[in-house]
Amino acid sequence: MTARLSIPTIGIGAGPHCDGQVLVSHDAFGLYQASVPPFVKQYVQLGAQLKKAAQTYIADVQAGRFPAQEHCFKGTTEVSSE
Repeated sequence: MTARLSIPTIGIGAGPHCDGQVLVSHDAFGLYQASVPPFVKQYVQLGAQLKKAAQTYIADVQAGRFPAQEHCFKGTTEVSSE
């Protein structure tokens, strides 16, 4: 079909036989694991990394490690007259 058309063809899971390819970032980056289409190449498992990061954040908050003094904004007490 692509060879017969004068307009670009875009596919999803169509392989190299079209002009462009739709790739859902959640699939390619491993954000959704329930069902990964067979035509997807996963480049990273961000879902697992995000889950681990969230668990670490929760543990830090519960243990009182975050926020600490170094995570606080240190502004000036000067007030501008403008």
